[in-house]
Order: sequence, then structure tokens, then C-alpha cells
Amino acid sequence: MENDKIRIQWFPGHMTKAKREMQDKMKMVDLVIELRDARIPNASKNPMIEELIQQKPRLIILSKKDKADAAITKAWIQTLSNASTMVLALDIITENITPKIVKAVQTLMLAKIERMIRRGMKPRAMRAMVVGVPNVGKSTFINKISKKKIAVTGDRPGVTKSLQWSKINKDLELLDTPGVLWPKFEDERVGILLAITGAIRDEILPLEEIAAWAMRYLLQHHAQALTKRYDIALCSDPYEMLNRIAQKRGYMRNHEIDEKRTIETFLRELRDDKLGPISWEVPDAV
Repeated sequence: MENDKIRIQWFPGHMTKAKREMQDKMKMVDLVIELRDARIPNASKNPMIEELIQQKPRLIILSKKDKADAAITKAWIQTLSNASTMVLALDIITENITPKIVKAVQTLMLAKIERMIRRGMKPRAMRAMVVGVPNVGKSTFINKISKKKIAVTGDRPGVTKSLQWSKINKDLELLDTPGVLWPKFEDERVGILLAITGAIRDEILPLEEIAAWAMRYLLQHHAQALTKRYDIALCSDPYEMLNRIAQKRGYMRNHEIDEKRTIETFLRELRDDKLGPISWEVPDAV
């Protein structure tokens, strides 16, 4: 399997238009709020965002922190933070995120706010552009922080029809990105990780290979979670592991293993956190 090539093809036609619109609007904002999935902080970023942001301060939000390993998320926060970038890990659905976001923005923009005061100006609300690939929780984030349904939520790629400003309070205004930015799949691993976490529609995926890749990773890093969930003897062959799950669960069809049901169930249980919080990427320093 190490040498197998898992091909996930994706051709987002609106990428160029979205990039052009973002470039146009970047000069209207003071900073960028970028959402990433805490389980895959590297795979869930778009390399294009780095180029677009240029020198603007950035707040990276690692969403779905409840689904990731807390110690590894902490290491990611340290790795991604620098002089112009602050990182927060949040559970957008359950936490009261607004005070945390406003405080982080004020900290990031302190120099600019102080400059306004020195010039005798009354500090205005900071304007932030919100960016993020599908399924990282961008729409949920905007709806939660603005306390009203502005962004259409859903995992499938789409395009925001028009620019949407949301006034959060006297200190912060948000601009939703004019289009969805999808990660490049030049790195096969990026596509696999997005597939495992459910960011790509299963219809376009080689699910057997994705499941085998996930199983191999779990055998190496979370073997105990497999034993606890499935109560089966472990072996090094990911395909045999899937067969053992099928036999244990009785996933048979015409006296043969029902591979489709086994694979779909395994991936669904991973995405539903049935094996516990799992981080699929670890920073190099760890």
C-alpha cells in the first residue's frame, strides 16, 4: 500500500474567480481569520491563502478541537503561532466563541489601535476577512458569532453569492469570503486526509484505499482505540483488519464479506468519533 497511488481528482472551476475577488477585497480588511480543522491543520489549509494574505495579521482557528487529540492540538498552536499569527483551538458549536475571538483580534491589532489613538482618532471596528476550505466550520462560525443565519451551512463546495459584511459588535466586523477555496491535491496525502475527515463527497473517492490508509495510521498510532472499539486481534495488514471487523460484526453477503458495508461503516464511525479524538497530522517538532 505504501507505493499505491490514491488519485482524488478535483477541478474547482470557481477557484480563479474566487482568488481574484479575494485579492480585490483584501485591501478592505485589517486582518484575516482562517479556519482549519484541528485534526488536519496542514491538510485543511489552502496554500493560496498564504499568498493572498501577504503581510496582514492572521488569526488561525483550529475548529473541531473536540475531535482532535488535545496534546497534539497544543503542539500545533505552538508551531503555527508567530509574531503576526495567533492561533486558537475552539469547539465552535458548544463554546461561547465571540468574546475569545474579539479579544484575540484586539490583541493582534493592538499596534494599529494604539496608532489610531495617538493620532487622535476614535478606534473603529476591526474588519476581518473569514477564509476556510469546505467542512472546517466556516459557515457555522459566521452564523454563531453573528448570532443570525448569514452564511449557508453545509459540507459541499459552493460559492457565496455576494459579499456579506457582519457587524459583530463595536469592535469587530466580518467579511465572508466571496468564494470557496479548495485545497490543492498535488500532495496525495492532503486528499486522503480530507477524505478521512469527510470534507470530500464519498462519491468521488476510492473508499477502499482511503479506509486502508486510515487503518494503517490507526495501527501505528491508535492501536488501543481499534482494540477497544472492535474487540479483534490486531495484525499489520489493514485489509485483513477490515475483514476481521466484517467477520466480528457479521457483515456478510451471500456467504462473503460485504466489503462496501464494512468500509462505509468504518469510515462513518471514524468521522463520528466512535474511536475517540484522533489527530491525523502531527507537527514536525513533535
